[in-house]
Amino acid sequence: MQVTKQTRASKMHSCLVRHALVVDRRRYHKKTELVGAYLRVTDRWIHMIILWIAQAALAIMVVLVILTVILRYVFNTGIGWAEEVPRLLVTLFAFLACAIGVRDHMHISVNLLFNACKEGGKARTFLIYFTDVCILCCSVFLLVFGSAYTKRLFRLPGTLPMTGWPTFIQYLPAPLAGFVMTFDSLLFLSGVLKRDDLLYSEQELDYQQLLKDQKHGVQPKESQQ
Repeated sequence: MQVTKQTRASKMHSCLVRHALVVDRRRYHKKTELVGAYLRVTDRWIHMIILWIAQAALAIMVVLVILTVILRYVFNTGIGWAEEVPRLLVTLFAFLACAIGVRDHMHISVNLLFNACKEGGKARTFLIYFTDVCILCCSVFLLVFGSAYTKRLFRLPGTLPMTGWPTFIQYLPAPLAGFVMTFDSLLFLSGVLKRDDLLYSEQELDYQQLLKDQKHGVQPKESQQ
């Protein structure tokens, strides 16, 4: 019985290590590498949690909106709080989606100047760091001023009209997203996370490089495999 429990624990640990949710200390010999591994695992857990929250918020929001429409147009009635709660969920989902987009660099960007620079050159490296610094500034702004505004409302006695919840609840997603975005930006700037270390998306193709390879008769890596 004890051997079976140890086997299950070993399989569980191997599964968590494979999905980068636990640090395998045997792979790292330097303290700096071990700290970086712990930070990457922390980042994965944070994003797994906010992804669950975002999915739950979206699901509840869709159900409440459908329920409100059916009650209003079919039964000529409704639920008062069913309009206020989806608005709160939209705010929560939007800010969490913003943090998710920052993690995988999925936000809209203009790559004309970036693609014109030589791959691996100083100009591209500068633009990458400059982008991360700009995102970090916006994230810190959202974290600091979002937290300050939320704290200010926390001290006030106001409540939302339909649910009766405290007013500051509707502004909590701003500092939450600001914290996650700041954490990710610092990991990118410090080199703990690489730009090709993606959680929610796949690596985009560099079509200019693909055209150059076709001109020189070089096959793509996927076809070579």
